Amino acid sequence: MSTLWKNQAFTICHADDGKFVGQGLRAFFEYRDLGIKDATQGKFGAHVIRAVPGMESPGAWHSHDLEFQMVYVTKGWVEFEYEGEGAHMLRAGSCVLQPPGIKHREVRHSDDMELIEIISPADFTTADESAR
Repeated sequence: MSTLWKNQAFTICHADDGKFVGQGLRAFFEYRDLGIKDATQGKFGAHVIRAVPGMESPGAWHSHDLEFQMVYVTKGWVEFEYEGEGAHMLRAGSCVLQPPGIKHREVRHSDDMELIEIISPADFTTADESAR
């Protein structure tokens, strides 16, 4: 990574060099960091998320305390449900901007599902909304 310039660093992340890890927000997904958190001093985060074959989502309602969350599906499909917006099937090429604090849940996904998620800030809290 190069020297910071206006609070950002030049960074490139190649798929060959990246590793998926199961230590993310959801146990039924694996995450590959794209280096954006370090390059922006935590102002933004980006990662590739893929399904763990054979694992299903429990479909728990939740919300995130963040300023920006965008999801772009690159492979397979995933169904999300949003409070006030209903259920939406996203397929490869689909993109959704999830407004800050919107209650949502992942309903189901294909075993080959992969998506890119961009968030701000990189570190945020998630609230369980199932009891509300």
